[in-house]
Amino acid sequence: MRNLLTSWQLWAVLSAGFAALTAIFAKVGIENVNSDFATFIRTMVIMVVLALILCAMGAWQPLSSITPRTWLFLVLSGLATGASWICYFRALKLGDAARVAPIDKLSVIMVAFFAVLFLGERLSLPNWLGVALIGLGAVLVSLRS
Repeated sequence: MRNLLTSWQLWAVLSAGFAALTAIFAKVGIENVNSDFATFIRTMVIMVVLALILCAMGAWQPLSSITPRTWLFLVLSGLATGASWICYFRALKLGDAARVAPIDKLSVIMVAFFAVLFLGERLSLPNWLGVALIGLGAVLVSLRS
C-alpha cells in the first residue's frame, strides 16, 4: 500500500479523474455566474482545502526557507495556472465540456515540447508517437459532428 501511495502513476491517474470531474462540475456551476467570478470561488475553495491539508499534515514551512529562485518559479507557475483557469472557465461557459476539455489537454503536447526544450528531458520515438496521437485525438474529439 505504501508503494502505491508513492507511485507517480497513481497520483497522475487521480489527477486526470479529478480534472474530468472539474470540467463537469464547472460546466454546471457556471451556468448562472460570470466565469471569472466562478474561477475566483474555485480558487478560494482550493486555498481553504490546501490550508486544511497543510495543517493536518503539519507541512507548513517558514516562508524564509524558500529561495528567491523557487519564489520566482512558483509565482510564475501561479500566474500561468490563474491564466489557464480563467481561459478554461471562459471556454466552458461558451462551449461543450466534452469538446473544451480535450482541447485544454493539448497542454500535454506543449509540456512534452517544453520539457525537451527547457528541461533537457528526452522522449523516445514511441513517446513522440503517443504525443502525436494525443493531439490527433484531442482534435477529433473537439470536432462538431
